[in-house]
Amino acid sequence: MFRIDVDEEDGKATIRIKIAGRLGTECAEEVRHQVLSSRDPHRLAVDLSEVTFIENSGEEVLSWLGNIGARFISDGFYSLGICERLHLPILKGNGSRRR
Repeated sequence: MFRIDVDEEDGKATIRIKIAGRLGTECAEEVRHQVLSSRDPHRLAVDLSEVTFIENSGEEVLSWLGNIGARFISDGFYSLGICERLHLPILKGNGSRRR
């Protein structure tokens, strides 16, 4: 399951994607589709704090998101481990426990 919110600050929109539960093929493809259809896919924040499992297809879309400039919010050992293994940039000051 995921939710997409668009926050606008100083005239610049930030797309905030919150993913919860399992990130499998269907959810991963829908996330990719939504990001590609957005106006500015380069201002992304992806919240992985409530993810419980990520399939290979989910890891692929997370890597793609990282490559296009997304920053990640992680608040648990599982999601932090995924971010570190995939070399995904952690957004500072948003609940992430990373140094």
